[in-house]
Amino acid sequence: MSTLTLNLEKIYDEVTKKSLSEYENKVKQAITALHEKTGKGSDYLGWINLPSSVEESHLTEIEQLASQLKEKIEILVVIGIGGSYLGAKAVSEAFSHSFSFLKDKKDFPRLIFAGQNIGEDYLSELLEVLDNKKYGIVVISKSGTTTEPAIAFRILREHLENRVGKENVKNYIIAITDAEKGALRTLAEREGYKSFVIPGDVGGRYSVLTPVGLVPLAIGGFSVRELVRGAMQMEKRTKNTSNFWENPSAVYAATRHALYSKGKKIEILVNYDPKLHYLTEWWKQLFGESEGKEGKGIFPAGVDFTTDLHSMGQYIQEGERILFETVISVKTPQRKLTVPHDEDNLDNLNYLKGKRIDEVNKMAALGTTIAHIEGNVPNILIEIAELNEYNMGQIMYFFEKACGISGYLLGINPFDQPGVEAYKKNMFALLEKPGYEKETKIIKSKL
Repeated sequence: MSTLTLNLEKIYDEVTKKSLSEYENKVKQAITALHEKTGKGSDYLGWINLPSSVEESHLTEIEQLASQLKEKIEILVVIGIGGSYLGAKAVSEAFSHSFSFLKDKKDFPRLIFAGQNIGEDYLSELLEVLDNKKYGIVVISKSGTTTEPAIAFRILREHLENRVGKENVKNYIIAITDAEKGALRTLAEREGYKSFVIPGDVGGRYSVLTPVGLVPLAIGGFSVRELVRGAMQMEKRTKNTSNFWENPSAVYAATRHALYSKGKKIEILVNYDPKLHYLTEWWKQLFGESEGKEGKGIFPAGVDFTTDLHSMGQYIQEGERILFETVISVKTPQRKLTVPHDEDNLDNLNYLKGKRIDEVNKMAALGTTIAHIEGNVPNILIEIAELNEYNMGQIMYFFEKACGISGYLLGINPFDQPGVEAYKKNMFALLEKPGYEKETKIIKSKL
């Protein structure tokens, strides 16, 4: 069984192993508070034992639904924003063909996402594509009133009704929402949509192992069983409070906090595989929304190397020394390709002939790490054996647990997001939403 490994050799010039050991008691207290639900935000800790609590009957129900829809649709439009789409997007992008949009035949419906923006061109172009496709919708929202997904669902529901008829549309729409309340729950029950529940004690950014992630991923043909199995393995591994160094989430959280206390205010998540781009986007939301409070928190950024070495590489190498890197390395790629010999050798690349592309990539990664370490950029290395659903489940739960620990080390509630409401209040006031008359008057006076 392959397992995630954490390598800290490239941070010890900045933070010693001895100084990390001093975090052991604080981290142990944080883990205990998470599992016993005694810390801040304890109402939103349903994710902590989620992998091991996913029932066989639940997975079977999701798989049966996926099997039924597979025969009826070519495209599944997943409507959601933030944690309601990023987890599924991260997994689907990691395991989809990089050029699937150009491939004629696909065994499972292709996942397309909507409701994650308010782009008029985006939605218009999506409707243009869907005009000639058989499609279904998974709409994800606890309330059903979040602006971006609610707009997208209103438009797409009308479009789908016109395609299949009002009487049949219920066979093509799945609602994932609150168990009892909210606009989407009311609509789902009235219209007879198949529905799944978002647990009330699981926030969006921790929800990938609930129906929020599992339902669209299963319909898209990805192994949700392996995803859950990998997360379950990491759940067991990160419960450990008896040996600090054997708990990777604990060590990672402590390392981040130690670097933060040394003035490293920005963490850059680095990947050398373009398939992991949306894992980075998921990670950015997880840590940004969890830690950025009360004037505290590490700013989460992301880069795709080697691509971004030609844009952000200069700043990372020689800019302000306020950052550190966490590198995700995949040991073995899924495919094999070597550099060919060329008689003319005009590009002077014959010295690489016969080498695998991945070997070149790995040497670029090693060379970059050495350069950045010499430039005073500490590096944390996370390694997985290969890119599959099992390892993705491991790494996602690893980050979730580390994020909870990190929040408690900072002394904040890592499970709320009060700052998100600020822009919404201004937007509603500017749009003159009923009930915001006072706010509308105030904000227009500012303009």
